Amino acid sequence: MPQPDNDVLQRFLFEQSDVRGEIVSLQDSYQAVLANHRRSDQEIPAAIDTLLGEFLSAAALLSATLKFDGIITLQAKPKNKGALELIMADSTRHNNLRAVARYDASNAPSDDQACDFRSLLDGGYLLITIDPAKGERYQSVIAIEHDSLSECLNTYFQQSEQLPTRIWLAADENRAGGLLLQALPVQLQSLEQRSELWQHLTLLVDTLKVDEQVTLSHRQQLHRLFHQEELQLFEPTALQFSCSCSRARTASMLISLGEKEIQTMLDEQTRIDVGCEFCHYVYQFNAEQAARLFSTEPPTLH
Repeated sequence: MPQPDNDVLQRFLFEQSDVRGEIVSLQDSYQAVLANHRRSDQEIPAAIDTLLGEFLSAAALLSATLKFDGIITLQAKPKNKGALELIMADSTRHNNLRAVARYDASNAPSDDQACDFRSLLDGGYLLITIDPAKGERYQSVIAIEHDSLSECLNTYFQQSEQLPTRIWLAADENRAGGLLLQALPVQLQSLEQRSELWQHLTLLVDTLKVDEQVTLSHRQQLHRLFHQEELQLFEPTALQFSCSCSRARTASMLISLGEKEIQTMLDEQTRIDVGCEFCHYVYQFNAEQAARLFSTEPPTLH
């Protein structure tokens, strides 16, 4: 039996039609994110682990729709203070993924059933940020009024995309995956033909189960759904967990706090430690290194 795909994204097209798709499967990158979270002292519920997998899959699929170099970020926060303070994932056009969740166990619900997407984030918002390497940043805010991330993103597509677009996401403790369909500008079909095909294809994908998305290979999933359609599957694109943090970025953040604030911190401790939430790498600045940040000479960052 074919093995599930690991950390790959694949595009597919329906022949002689104006509909395309993307399918993604994550394992190593997803497990790298979970491993980073398990370094904390708190026990994070499985529901938040799987939600991280869905956010990672969504970020990968959405980045595939970008036509320029940049980063796309998904971030969700609840309306009121609760167990889940924030969850986010981002993906670059260079196929680098990362994700993080801030979880406060002291506010954890006693009922395990309350650890689902709607309960953790109800009344909050989903923020989608598109940050081009060149050009202005674009942000869109979606109220969280649905039971899943997929449904929230589909609302976003309805509000912002000129072309019909839908997404299906899934994750368990081992793997995460997703599938995206998008109508293309009418070229090979009439608008009516494209609309009929779109309705037919989305109804088919609605039958896809979570366990199928995380255990079947891409070819198996697409055959299971579209074996009666003529479909072209493109070569896979490799994905990987990669953090964009750096000592230079950390230094810039410290500079933005101001020399007075940094000196106050150093009066209380011998050095400043700044940890990355995504990969948990700790950047250390002693008093001399911190002072150089505010000197007229370029700071030494090694």
